Amino acid sequence: MSRKAWALGLTAFKRVMVGPSKDAHSRRKIMREMLEEMISRDRITETYRSISPYIRKTPVIEADGSDFGLNPSRLIFKLESLQHSGSFKARGAFANLINRRLPQAGVVAASGGNHGVAVAYAAMKLGVAARIFLPDVSSPAKIERIRGYGADLVVGGGLYAEALAASESWASQSGALPVHAFDQDETLLGQGTTGLELEGQAPDLDTLLAPVGGGGLIGGIAAWYGGRIKIIGVEPETAPTLYRALEAGRPVDAEAGGIAADSLAPRRVGALMFPIAKKYVSCVALVTDDQIREAQEALWRVLRIVAEPGGAAAFAALFSGRYRPEPRERVGVLVSGANTVAVDFNR
Repeated sequence: MSRKAWALGLTAFKRVMVGPSKDAHSRRKIMREMLEEMISRDRITETYRSISPYIRKTPVIEADGSDFGLNPSRLIFKLESLQHSGSFKARGAFANLINRRLPQAGVVAASGGNHGVAVAYAAMKLGVAARIFLPDVSSPAKIERIRGYGADLVVGGGLYAEALAASESWASQSGALPVHAFDQDETLLGQGTTGLELEGQAPDLDTLLAPVGGGGLIGGIAAWYGGRIKIIGVEPETAPTLYRALEAGRPVDAEAGGIAADSLAPRRVGALMFPIAKKYVSCVALVTDDQIREAQEALWRVLRIVAEPGGAAAFAALFSGRYRPEPRERVGVLVSGANTVAVDFNR
């Protein structure tokens, strides 16, 4: 299928997915006809082939629940915190920059932090001009990394939605290609390669806990597994975007704040990922800011793994008991990012 046909189909898909209730029949029809083709295992595999020279195959580490004071159980941690640019977002960034036609003006991205870091890194590696828009809540670690990669950085506005609006305005003015953090098929396909990799490393998982912001990661992974294992989304109570969407039956605005606001607090999940989540995500566990902090501390204390708040959110559901595995359930946990200044070697 041509890029133009994909673009037209994607536009139609988004329009119908967020349209009024009278379009319900069309919405279901487009879901059936396009979803499997757009975000399929074959396309995720193709994407993996294209980006694998530029990304790390991140390791997994096995631990026992008893190591953390939990019931004995087998835990598999997928360490996307060790990915280039410090998070899984590098996968989607390279998928966009490699598999889309880039204008002379380069690319533009809005981000709470990690997507911006990833796009800046990918642009540096591929010799592409990049402008990144971040909100004021972005962490100093992420701001520093973007500057270090040489991207043009603009910081301003309260949350991600304001940075997104500013990036869209710049795209219109400059002709730069927008690289969306989660609501773009190349982004979903790139993030889905995390699932492809993990299945090869831990083929006998029963359950996977994954953090949710805009939904690019969990959407891509859920598309890869296609219901073959249980997928659990984890969100902060202060930013329950997928939780609210599943309640409403469609993406809706939700609260956007808390300790992980720079990575897990867009106002709503993406239109593209929502039907995937509705079909394949078993449930969403909500965790508090304190539980996220405790999970960060436990990962460092027990495994010497550094994770930012959003990166530790999935483990927070397990460590706090918000998700309780069955006996002998084999559980995977995504540690999704490590862009933090929490560890200070000068002390």
